[in-house]
Amino acid sequence: MTTTTGPVRPTASLRSTAPRLRTVRRRTARRPRRSVLLTVLTGVVLVYSLLPLVWLLISATKSQQGLARSFGLWFDSDFDLWHNIGVTFTYQDGVFGRWLLNTLMYVVVGAGGATFLAVLGGYALAKFAFPGKRAVFAVVIGAVAVPGTALAVPTFLMFSKMGLTDTPWAVIIPSLISPFGLYLMWVFATEAIPTELMEAARIDGASELRTFFTVALPLLAPGTVTVLLFTTVATWNNYFLPLIMLKDPDWYPLTLGLDSWNKQAQTAGGEAIPHLVLTGSLLTIVPLIAAFLLLQKYWQSGLSAGSVKE
Repeated sequence: MTTTTGPVRPTASLRSTAPRLRTVRRRTARRPRRSVLLTVLTGVVLVYSLLPLVWLLISATKSQQGLARSFGLWFDSDFDLWHNIGVTFTYQDGVFGRWLLNTLMYVVVGAGGATFLAVLGGYALAKFAFPGKRAVFAVVIGAVAVPGTALAVPTFLMFSKMGLTDTPWAVIIPSLISPFGLYLMWVFATEAIPTELMEAARIDGASELRTFFTVALPLLAPGTVTVLLFTTVATWNNYFLPLIMLKDPDWYPLTLGLDSWNKQAQTAGGEAIPHLVLTGSLLTIVPLIAAFLLLQKYWQSGLSAGSVKE
């Protein structure tokens, strides 16, 4: 009987059945590189964008005398914001409130109607085939390229012959047409609405109108909100069209009304009210900021749509 010394080597059968230990490799997450130049440029753009808003907010807290005796980017000893707001709404028998209601009317009817027409037109152009579709595409692209100021004078002459100048319709009707909104909804509807989903709804017996409102419209929500915000901002800030269309101050929007307040100091016997002009300008941008904050969730849902693969 012989004995062996030294390590025992496993046989081939034991080697095949012995479990192998896997080496775990730790992957270190690489942190994105920070660009100093990009950070500086972003900071410059941020300051450039926020500085006028900060100046407007600070200036609206000052009285007319405080605007002259204090530094522009710092507060005065007297905080008159609430007093300025009250005087703004009561000056000239509360005409500022009338201008605010006029602007809301132009936005609701004009921008809302433009958005609805853009959604209908974009959906039809994206999902239906008909003769002359390429010609419609060329017309839409051409309309986007034409600036609105170039059409102001022809629009005024046409509305003057129809007797619609100096009426709210002279501002509302041109606001109903948004070539850029139509093109945007056309492109968005092409990718957002699957053709198979529409065919399934038709097989189930849904009409075209029901298919649009129950199937297509919820999918078009991010694009609809985007067009709505674009048209709302364009109508809210519209100045040149009301300037040539309206003469009655009772139909002025906020942009034209504040401009008349700003220019009244240049007239004979006119009163200079820069503190009210600044306060009114601050009140003018508050609804736009609120609209962006309330509707941003639809943008987020639109950006994340399709990012998760089932």
